[in-house]
Amino acid sequence: MKTLAMLVGGGPAPGINGVIAAATIEARNHGVRVLGFYDGFKWLARGDTCHVMELEIDGVSRIHFEGGSILRTSRTNPTKSPETLRHVVEALDALQVSCLLTIGGDDTAFAAHRLSEAMKGRITLAHVPKTIDNDLPLPHEVPTFGFTTACNLGKEIVENLMRDAETTDRWFFVTVMGRRAGHLALGIGGAAGATLSVIGEEFSESTIPLQALVDILEGAVIKRRASGKGHGVAILSEGLADKLDPAEFGSVERDGYGNVRLSELVLGRVLKDRVTESLHAREIDVTIVAKDIGYELRCASPGALDIQYCRSLGYWATRFLLDGQTDALVTIQGGKMVPMPFREMLDQRTGRIRVRYVDIHSESYQTLRAYMLRLEPQDFETPEQVETLARSGLLEPTAFVDRFGYLGRRTKGSSQ
Repeated sequence: MKTLAMLVGGGPAPGINGVIAAATIEARNHGVRVLGFYDGFKWLARGDTCHVMELEIDGVSRIHFEGGSILRTSRTNPTKSPETLRHVVEALDALQVSCLLTIGGDDTAFAAHRLSEAMKGRITLAHVPKTIDNDLPLPHEVPTFGFTTACNLGKEIVENLMRDAETTDRWFFVTVMGRRAGHLALGIGGAAGATLSVIGEEFSESTIPLQALVDILEGAVIKRRASGKGHGVAILSEGLADKLDPAEFGSVERDGYGNVRLSELVLGRVLKDRVTESLHAREIDVTIVAKDIGYELRCASPGALDIQYCRSLGYWATRFLLDGQTDALVTIQGGKMVPMPFREMLDQRTGRIRVRYVDIHSESYQTLRAYMLRLEPQDFETPEQVETLARSGLLEPTAFVDRFGYLGRRTKGSSQ
């Protein structure tokens, strides 16, 4: 009898249980034994074959409504050493696994690729793309599962913050999850109509000066004041911190794949303190509250779109494996199952899975940018406009241009 095994790696995302359920049902309907590994690669990397559950149709038939993961998840990297990889191979052999379905983001996809090589054809292996970051290298119009639900819930949270900001006349600096790419921050900010959203893709340089972010946010506060309003909500992509010098935040922690734990960098609080200090120095009264959004989104109950999407992914990933195909990320494109071989997804420079970034030159980004309120090139085109903004910021016009003028030039060159 064939044995299909499943595991979940990385952070949670709405829809995981839908993939598990659909894969289990399809496999069991074909007489295939189904195993679920708890906690991603955590126990397998230790050679432990005890943290396993057998999955049956009756036990999973309604879990697609639920958030979280019945198999839990972890960020354990099985490729961290030859020993850990060997332990995984031996554990899979001992359990007589013939097909392995991994569910996760770029790190888990990379681990699956390395494991497939190590198994030397003894199992078929497929990966289902999961991340609310939406940063796996799929075609532009194909989201990773969980992203749509996360955007919907994030929009509701930010909408409430916008109402609070208006009611209490304050600003919120909201940091949104997204390790390298700004898709989620932009999706939430655009859907909610936040005052502005700032993402790492705006900056072509590899390292962003912290002061540039301070100036963008302070400039938005000033421009908002010039329109007679003292409140707003700024969305900040977590990935901005990945481009800052970690030394500006002190010591940092890293996960099993070597990634900086960005949630520990308190980006919003650092920027809140810097912007508040700068404005208060000119006796501009402003209250700024820093908030992080991310963990609230990851284990939400999936929306209808993600439920249907995840059931399709689980079903077709299982069909892909049972048909003897292997070594690919399974996607649904234009209503059809399209496998994307691991080797085609690798970045030749790093050997890792490529990252899908926001295209700041696209019409979709330009539409969202047009509705943001922030300093733009046209704000520096006439003396009258400069004088209005400078007055709002309690600065002389020359000092205002000296401080913020480069933002207009940078914006014109990079994203307009």
